[in-house]
Amino acid sequence: MKRNWIILLAVLAAVTAVLLGNRMGKDSDSPAASGVSEPRPGATSEALPASAPKKGSAAPSFELASLDGKTSYKIGGERAKVLVVNFWASWCGPCDREAPDLVALYDKYKDRMDLYAVNATNYDRLRNAREFVKEKAFTFPVLTDAEGTAGDAYKVFSYPTSFIVGRDGRILERIEGTIPLATWEQYLDEATKES
Repeated sequence: MKRNWIILLAVLAAVTAVLLGNRMGKDSDSPAASGVSEPRPGATSEALPASAPKKGSAAPSFELASLDGKTSYKIGGERAKVLVVNFWASWCGPCDREAPDLVALYDKYKDRMDLYAVNATNYDRLRNAREFVKEKAFTFPVLTDAEGTAGDAYKVFSYPTSFIVGRDGRILERIEGTIPLATWEQYLDEATKES
């Protein structure tokens, strides 16, 4: 009889855990509610669909408005500088941790590199994005992807996801999740050296 009670309690605990997990996922501010997840540890480009832009492929073109709505930015084709395109959201914990590195990288490389931070506005709130940008003291352009067209074109499934695009318009690196600042610098030193 005692064994039956233990089994019953274990089953009830499991059911409660599943129900609570589902309820938490329904919060409209959570990435789970939108179907977007944060990066999986160890996620690599090999796990992406064949159509996803990867190292060596041409960077998809798009045009988006800035966060203030006053400027429009075009991406695609050859450029004068290397470009980093960083897809992020204000609710994303890894994006929060990565933000100081992006600021430091832009300060160090801005004469040789452009950095566009593309907010996943279709999964975020503009008010939250503006607060995030102000708090993190972004000095580089922040673009809004209200329809998700840029994220779709780049096959972004988790945040942050970044791309280093060479002057020739080809992707040099696809970065899923966060990487150490030293790794960023290694990639950018290589990408921005004169050929």
